[in-house]
Amino acid sequence: MAIGWKLHGDGKTLAPGEVVAPDERLSWDRTIGLGAQHVVAMFGATFVFPVLMGLNPQLAIMMSGIATIVFLLIVQNRVPSYLGTSASFVGGVAAIRAQGGDSSDVTGAILVAGLMLVVVGVVIHFAGSHLVNEALPPAVTGAVVMLIGFNLAPVVADTYWPQDQWVALLVMLFVVVLSVAAGGFVGRVAIFLGLVFGFVISWLFDRVFGQITAFNAGTGEVDTHWRVVWDSVDSAAWFGFPDKTVIGPDGLEIAGFHAPTFSAAFILLVLPSVIALVAENAGHVKAVGEMTGSDLDPVLGRAIAGDGVGTVLASAVGGSPTTTYAENIGVMAATRVYSTAAYYVAAVVAILFGLCPKFGALVAATPGGVLGGITVVLYGMVGLLGAKIWIENRVDFGNPINLVPLAAGLIIAIGDTSVKITDDFSLSGIALGTIVAVVGWHLARTVAPAHLKERLKTERV
Repeated sequence: MAIGWKLHGDGKTLAPGEVVAPDERLSWDRTIGLGAQHVVAMFGATFVFPVLMGLNPQLAIMMSGIATIVFLLIVQNRVPSYLGTSASFVGGVAAIRAQGGDSSDVTGAILVAGLMLVVVGVVIHFAGSHLVNEALPPAVTGAVVMLIGFNLAPVVADTYWPQDQWVALLVMLFVVVLSVAAGGFVGRVAIFLGLVFGFVISWLFDRVFGQITAFNAGTGEVDTHWRVVWDSVDSAAWFGFPDKTVIGPDGLEIAGFHAPTFSAAFILLVLPSVIALVAENAGHVKAVGEMTGSDLDPVLGRAIAGDGVGTVLASAVGGSPTTTYAENIGVMAATRVYSTAAYYVAAVVAILFGLCPKFGALVAATPGGVLGGITVVLYGMVGLLGAKIWIENRVDFGNPINLVPLAAGLIIAIGDTSVKITDDFSLSGIALGTIVAVVGWHLARTVAPAHLKERLKTERV
């Protein structure tokens, strides 16, 4: 499909039950407005997750715009979607940094995972979408998504929450209440609004209670400091490219543009995220197909490969991994406008944000307590998405084929259990848990009696 959109009706109104198809658009002023909505919808998670991974949020925002445009071209404008920062890599990245890896090690591992996703997409494109369920059935993908999220619990408990427990608690409660009570579009951007609320509360606490004595993630020690520090924001320029990665005066890395480096041990820590991304992309393509009344199975492979290309492009310059965003699918469901034109607008706006260093400095100044309140919700939500996959696909845990290997994989990942292969190489946490879940499930199915195998068929309705 070439770039170009037919005007839908008069370009202003939709009759009851009507939708604006991917190859259509409303008037340009309305399309720009819809593009702005998509920016707001993806914004919170797209800049929060780079911060959690220790990467540059300004660069992540800019590269998400570029990745989105490339994705739309690869899927020939048939799958309207925005590529924001993926949460699936946060656990693997935390493990890399825990083992002494820096940002170049992180992006090198992510780049290889992106290449693997491209390969998976190409295979699916030629072999057919049925391959996804055969290799990665819902029971397995649900377990992998769940263990990725729940493996992050110690990051919240040990890094973010201790920085300011009261701010973290208030932000958590704000996000929970707003996401449920507000509903609609406001509910979908509750994470973003929670960040704003957290900044305000932190600033007020500084004025009312003074400095806080607590764990400081910047120094790795307990010291006395202000919750909100604006020095880097005040000194940052309004326009310019993100800076290169440098070492700050405190000896700590300040992430920016950089070239990736590659380590087999670190790559293995993030490869399980590929499984989560395949499941995520497949779910999003299916959801968009149902909403638009289109059969998008023929472009599923393109969508997965497009996500992989976006991840490769972003990580090649130091940016964050990408994935299709459910937040933006929610915007389409609410507006009934599936025009890819709005996504091109959103992508251009994101690129412009990425050219504003002051914005990047503002994001980097997010107080640790605020991230504590956000992450306790986000990481739990990532884990529970695995349960959602199980429920939607009617996974039967009365069947030992599902119960036994997946239970083992989950506990290995959540407990960060490790197996030492050699003096220099070990498997642990997410990587080991994923291997146990995937290999263990297929092994269990192979040796199971016929009546247990027959019960698996009810999960793929």
